[in-house]
Amino acid sequence: MIMFNLKTRVSKFNAFADFAKEFNLNERDLVITQSFLYDPFMKSLELPCHFVMQEKYGNGEPSDEMMNNILADIANLEYDRVIGVGGGTVIDISKIFALKGVKDVTDAFEHKIPIVKEKSLVIIPTTCGTGSEVTNISIAEIKSKHTKMGLADPAILADDAVLIPEMLKGLPFKFYVFSAIDALIHAMESYLSPKANPYTKIFSTEAIYMITKVFMGIAEKGPDHRFENFEDMIIASNFAGVAFGNAGVGAVHACSYPLGGNYHVPHGESNYQFLTEVFKLYFSKNPNGAIKDLNMILIDALKLGKECVENQALIYDKIDELLNKLTQKNKLSFYGMKPEEIDGFTDSVIATQQRLLANNYVALSRDEIRSIYQNLY
Repeated sequence: MIMFNLKTRVSKFNAFADFAKEFNLNERDLVITQSFLYDPFMKSLELPCHFVMQEKYGNGEPSDEMMNNILADIANLEYDRVIGVGGGTVIDISKIFALKGVKDVTDAFEHKIPIVKEKSLVIIPTTCGTGSEVTNISIAEIKSKHTKMGLADPAILADDAVLIPEMLKGLPFKFYVFSAIDALIHAMESYLSPKANPYTKIFSTEAIYMITKVFMGIAEKGPDHRFENFEDMIIASNFAGVAFGNAGVGAVHACSYPLGGNYHVPHGESNYQFLTEVFKLYFSKNPNGAIKDLNMILIDALKLGKECVENQALIYDKIDELLNKLTQKNKLSFYGMKPEEIDGFTDSVIATQQRLLANNYVALSRDEIRSIYQNLY
């Protein structure tokens, strides 16, 4: 049984220019990025690469439509290396574009074609949440199915993950918070996964401590506190990515996908709505397993008092209190969800997210998954 695997090389640079020189960016490189990153960090370097500006093909998270339109435009380009510089959307696209023979990305997500890597893949994250630079997962909205689908395969692992903390400078606070909350969820869910082991738990635990420390600082000192901690947050996100890349995530992510797919709620924001409700259910079903150890980590990291040690169910309210100081948690109805969709979303999770549900801390019945939506509606 494989316990831990990290095939991706991880590098860190102080500036994009240092990376470009070290990696010898050239005319055989396809760089997928966005204009707001290209202009301050890349334009002045006059690099000979092929550049694709993702936002030209649509805003928001990746979809089959967006990726297929990009594929059509680059069909005649020759390149050996794909370099993704951006957040989750850019990274998920870049992973698929490193594969051989992809003409319609839905075929890859549905495993209708062999999943074979053809290009070298370099990923530079510019948010502090996905951890996707070290995972073998790509997520996209498949519009014809009104949900998100994930492709998990070793072929889409990056050859190189490059951390450049200065790339976070232009990230608006809202997106910073939601991406960082997503990293916290990665760390917490992977800690409880049946696939977790002593190696993955080291990364989960350290990520929890690092992220919550920054969150408490922001809650006390205000949003500008994040500028003092870019390196810590991008490394914490990477740690969480290493953990969930090996152990997986579960019901928080699974339940969030129908909401995100139907109402175009960004990934981190959608996950945030489900975090504590799922963990409350986990704790009620089995308070004496791995969740007990996780709760003690959270108590220490959040500097909670004796009352939370004696009554661990209170921890999740304390998490909500902290996160709500950073950004508001909403009812699902806020996003446009209708009460009659509760059953449909429940069935969609069961039908399309078994890959994630297999990582649950405890098995959840249909009625229990439905209760999550009902309670949050």
